[in-house]
Amino acid sequence: MPAAKRRLPSSPTQPLQKRQKSSTFNPRKVATADAAAAVDRDPPLLKLLSAIENGVKKTEKGSSIVYWMRMADLRISDNRALSQASSQAHKEGIPLVVLFAISPQDYTAHDRGARRIDFTLRNLALIRDSLAKLHIPLHTITHNVRKTLPSCVVSLLKELKCTNLYGNIEYEVDELRRDIHVCHLAKASNISVHFVHNKCIVEPGLVKTKEDTAYAVYSPYQRNWLSTLNDNVSRFIDESPEPHPNSEQVRKSKEFSHLFETTVPESIPGFELVQEDRKTMETVWPAGEDTALEILDRFLHTKARSSQMGIVSPLADGAETSDKASRIAKYNTDRDDADRDTTSRLSPYLSAGIISVRACVRATLKLQKNSKKVDGGKETGIGRWIQELAWRDFYTNILVYFPRVSMGRPYLEKYADIVWEVHRENQADSGYEGDPVGDGTQDSDGLKRWKQGTTGVPVVDAAMRCVNQMGWVHNRFRMIAAMFLTKDLMIDWRVGEKYFMQNLIDGDLASNNGGWQWSASTGVDPAPYFRIFNPYSQSTKVDPTGDFIRHFVPELAKLRGDDLHNPSASLADKLGYPRPVVKHHDVRDRALRRFKNPGEK
Repeated sequence: MPAAKRRLPSSPTQPLQKRQKSSTFNPRKVATADAAAAVDRDPPLLKLLSAIENGVKKTEKGSSIVYWMRMADLRISDNRALSQASSQAHKEGIPLVVLFAISPQDYTAHDRGARRIDFTLRNLALIRDSLAKLHIPLHTITHNVRKTLPSCVVSLLKELKCTNLYGNIEYEVDELRRDIHVCHLAKASNISVHFVHNKCIVEPGLVKTKEDTAYAVYSPYQRNWLSTLNDNVSRFIDESPEPHPNSEQVRKSKEFSHLFETTVPESIPGFELVQEDRKTMETVWPAGEDTALEILDRFLHTKARSSQMGIVSPLADGAETSDKASRIAKYNTDRDDADRDTTSRLSPYLSAGIISVRACVRATLKLQKNSKKVDGGKETGIGRWIQELAWRDFYTNILVYFPRVSMGRPYLEKYADIVWEVHRENQADSGYEGDPVGDGTQDSDGLKRWKQGTTGVPVVDAAMRCVNQMGWVHNRFRMIAAMFLTKDLMIDWRVGEKYFMQNLIDGDLASNNGGWQWSASTGVDPAPYFRIFNPYSQSTKVDPTGDFIRHFVPELAKLRGDDLHNPSASLADKLGYPRPVVKHHDVRDRALRRFKNPGEK
């Protein structure tokens, strides 16, 4: 029976999330080539920094200082903008107010999924309680029209008689444009705006080539990045002071007492999780700064365990303490082994800013007996992990200086004409002029099987089922699944990019886009188009014991060796496992041909 007509297993392989409600808000996801080129020539971060520099320098003393918390800095400790805001409020003897703006249209525009929104809200609830102990209110508002959010925020500042606004910079194009607008409105109202770098270890723009341009290749960037960091370690990783408490009198004031009554909603319409998935996310990804620090401590001081696969707490009992054989000590040799928790599992906490990336670097220095230099070499576990943190900075730097990548465009524009396979039923060949992704309601059979983890290729299916169950998967498996979609199935990389953003709890535009464009050979420093992963040989490398596949693909639980990694058609039929949706060796030539000659079918 042909593979396309086979009945697939009816197991619940996709995440249990309520579909977002239909809306008239349909933002354009793909800019024209000319529009993207124009933004590249005049990056919005530089405009924002100019707007800050040309803003109001001296203001009259107001009645409050406001810190605007964003989705990527959900913490109190080592938070630069919060610390600076608190310092000024304390100096002036006026209250500090923390603002968080829920913006559903922004979440839709950035393909935020229910899991990430739920994670945000769970952490906000804890932050509210912690701030309340300091007599600092967390004022949470919901604003439904993203274009008018700047005017809404400035109006609120006026109500609070705030003349100084603080916030950490978000580097996506839309957010930079929003903050530029905020600066202009604030200046007209004699409000001083202070937006500061907080996300990266070394902020965007400091690490450049000899020609004073941004790097587009990681290796030379990382070498310069490490040298820049080690030339002034304290400048880049010193901890920001904790916020000062407000006076208890703020709870009795007419102007501010009502702010303490603001609650954090349990969910946002259109982004709700069903109860089963919510319980899973609470187990696998518990909220809170203290939790994140404990997870970091486990990574630094305990051995990897095979028992940590699947739906289990990252802080489950039974971890064996060992500094010499800890996960970070073995990271340079064991990081790609997915049958144990060999990685840090901190990506959701770093993406949401629940833990400071600077805290991670400081922790490695302590492991090195309080070394004064950061280890970024290939030969040690610490060095290899620091390199992974450098990748986060690299991709953020790309987002800043080549903003086209956040506008739905390939970094390598020559690949804009690649002919992708039709992935939607009744889809016209509309290319970049239309919607290249769709809303997921009319997926082709091949795309459905990729999303569900029923492609018939065990390593790909295990990866996708892990995504669907845990909201996370090991990075090597992300690469394998991404290359299978873009090279074997020849489906547009933006389809996979969107699916990962909607379902991964650690979704970060810069890193997610960078990973997808690397796999699709369209991005900066990509895998060459002729380097196409053989999923079967990759499978034996990343899951040599087969435990990961057996866990997430239970149909194959009794298999070992080659039968597990590449089951025959007869064996697959016997076990009720689907045959491969495509044959790798047959479709490899198609990918090579289309990438070599973009525009040809």
